[in-house]
Formats: sequence, C-alpha cells, structure tokens
Amino acid sequence: MIIRKYRPSDCKHLAELFYQTVHSINAKDYTDEQLNVWATGNVNINEWNQSLSEHFTLVAVNDHIIVGFGDIDSTGYLDRLYVHKDYQSQGIATAVCDKLEHAFSVSKITTHASITAKPFFLHRGYSIIKEQQVVRSNISLTNYIMEKPL
Repeated sequence: MIIRKYRPSDCKHLAELFYQTVHSINAKDYTDEQLNVWATGNVNINEWNQSLSEHFTLVAVNDHIIVGFGDIDSTGYLDRLYVHKDYQSQGIATAVCDKLEHAFSVSKITTHASITAKPFFLHRGYSIIKEQQVVRSNISLTNYIMEKPL
C-alpha cells in the first residue's frame, strides 16, 4: 500500500468509496433513513474537489485500487477518514491518520466521529468532548466531537 497526496482525478473515486463505505460499514449503527441523508450518492464533485484540494488530503492505494482517504485542515480539524468497505481492519485508517495528525503544527486534532468511528478514535487517544445531533433533511444523526492533544 502507498499513501500519496490527493489529485483531482481521485475525486469521483473518493465520492464512490465514501458512499459505499457509509452504506455498508456504518449500517450497523445508523438506520437506512440516516444513511441516505448522510451519503446521498449525489456528491457535488466540484465542491468536494475544492474542499479536498484546500485541505491536506491523503489517498491510500493498494494494487492500483483506492482503498482509503482522509483530510485535515490547517486548524487541525480532521474532516474525513474513510476506508473502502472491502479493506477494513487492515491498518489503512491508522496509516492515513498517523500522517494527517502530523501534517500541521497544531496543539490538538479535532474530529466529528460517527458512532462507528468512535472506538477507532478512542483507541488513538482521542477524548469525547460531546455527543451531538446533526440534522440533515430533517433526519437526526448522532456523532461525537472528539479531540486529541498533540
């Protein structure tokens, strides 16, 4: 596996990986209704590309297949971290997160973790700051604001 910087040509692949991962891996913790408003399948590719380009974004590739990605902004906000549904529990998220956490000289990393991702971040030394409800299309989703001091 290699971890490289994001390229705009990756964007459609990352959007598909995001959709597939949310609808398979996160299905154990969220209802179909919640999954459908979280990952609609209608990502605005231009907006995603702009966001991923403005952030420090890494892409994990195994045998020419994109198997994961993550991004962080200059304030230490870890925005996205997703691993392909068929490549879970292989250390991909750990490898990407290790690099993201050291991308900027910040005193802490903050993320909004799903119910599914919460144990991963707790294991990495993050603390739960608060549980919150995010409303999308009148549907409430639980996630957690989490922080890790560096």
